[in-house]
Order: sequence, then structure tokens, then C-alpha cells
Amino acid sequence: MVSVLILTYNEEVNIADCLDSVAWADDVLVLDSGSEDQTVEIAEAKGARVMERPFDSFADQRNYGLEEGSLQSDWVLHLDADERVPPALRESLLTIAGDEEAYDAYRVPSKLIFRGRWLKHAGMYPTYQVRFGQREALTFTQAGHGQRAALPPGRIGTLDEPLRHHAFSKGLADWFERHNRYSTDEARRALRLYAGSRLDWQGLFARDEQRRRRALKDLSYRLPFRPLLRFLYVAVGRLGILDGRPGLTYATMLAVYEYMVGLKLDELRRQGQDPDRASTASDPHEAAASTSPQ
Repeated sequence: MVSVLILTYNEEVNIADCLDSVAWADDVLVLDSGSEDQTVEIAEAKGARVMERPFDSFADQRNYGLEEGSLQSDWVLHLDADERVPPALRESLLTIAGDEEAYDAYRVPSKLIFRGRWLKHAGMYPTYQVRFGQREALTFTQAGHGQRAALPPGRIGTLDEPLRHHAFSKGLADWFERHNRYSTDEARRALRLYAGSRLDWQGLFARDEQRRRRALKDLSYRLPFRPLLRFLYVAVGRLGILDGRPGLTYATMLAVYEYMVGLKLDELRRQGQDPDRASTASDPHEAAASTSPQ
């Protein structure tokens, strides 16, 4: 048996399809952050249990659901409303839930969907997040504008079957609004690095993919022409051009995001602001965030 915990805020566009994709689960909890649309009504009509809690961070929301949500299963799948569980992933989850020798938690890959197309190359597939784990073992800590599993790498396995992530289901305006906020957080993080934090040089060669990605990200803050480099990396280095016009459009959007980060970093440095003043995301509008811009 598997329980499902879904975080929501104004997700009437997404919640029905998300719940339909986990209709096989006997226990589904929607933890809402005060939606002002029909999210709660739709979730209840679909048979999900609904709890409400003011948003403070993604990690705290997920941990609250684990602790106070009366989840019925020892295994919990954590979702955002713009994610879908295909049948193949469902079978993998159910198999693991019945395996006495399973890891405490699992990284789940994600297919990024843009304009009806899977961005196989531009979406940097596969990217992973820890989203499935044992209720008593898996908790979360806040990391940037997303969350990170509070477990050592040796206790985390990796699944092959992916989620489908419909990150653009609310339209491009919503994407740019969210990434405007993310770029502020990222500029502050970059400022901390410039203020004297040391780069994780060993992490560049680590076996743990998540640590390696973070180390590369930190190193990238020191590079010139970041927007152009980001576009070339996604469109050429990752073969995003093979995803056609959607892939090139997405590569351009990521370059714009990097330009926003650079502008805000320059502004913070000119103003001499404290990088720790107000860095991490705390807005329920960001309920579809991940650990990297998508």
C-alpha cells in the first residue's frame, strides 16, 4: 500500500489530472496552503482527504503532512499538483512498497513537458528528486526554493520510471512570475559565495549526482557570459535543438533566467546588502517548485 501527499495552492488547473493519475492509491492527502480557487472542492470531489496549513516552506509542508496527516501507509509518494504518475511508475512504487530489502527512500526522475512535448534533451532528462520513501525515515530540509531529503546518500535508491512534470500548465506568465522570485533567491546564494564561502571542489567529482550538480552550479556563478553559456549548454551541449522549437524556446527562457540572476546579483553587490537577509522562498504561489529551475 502507498499513501500519496500532494502540496497545493490555487491548482484547479492541475489537481484533477494529478489525482486521476494516483487513483490507484487508497490513501491520498492534499495539503493545501489556502487556495482561493476551486482546488479544495475538486480534490474533495475526487475523494482525497484535504488539510490546510499556511505555507512557510516546502520542507515544512511535507514534514507536517508526514507528522500530522494520519497517513495510512508506511510508504509515501510526495507530489506537486502539476506532476502525473504513469502506470509504469505506479508498478515500480507498488513493487518497492512490498520489498522488505528496499532502501529508505528513492530518487524519482522527471520528464519535463512543454507545449505537449517531452523535452528529452533540453529538459536535462533525467533529473531526480527524492519523492518516495518510508514515512518514518524520509523527512525534508529546505534548500533554496525547493527541498532536499534529510537522508545520507547510501540510504537512497534510484528509480528508472519517471514522473511527468507539466511545469507550464498555468502558462508562460506563471513560469516567469515564479522564476522572477527564484532568481532573487539564487542571486542571494551567489552573493554568499562571493562573500567568502568556499566552492565544493571535491563535489565536482563526487559519485553522488545531486552533490555534483550543486558543485557545478556553484562553480557556474564564477563564469562570465552565463546567459549565453546556459543557452549553448542546453541547446547544443545537451542537444536541446533536437527537441525542435519547444527545446530552443526553453533554452532561451533559461538564458533569460540566468540574465535575471546576474542583474540581481549586481544590484545586491552595489547595494552592499546582507545575503542572508531574506533568501529562501516562502510564498505559497511557488508550490510547484523544484530544486532547479524548470
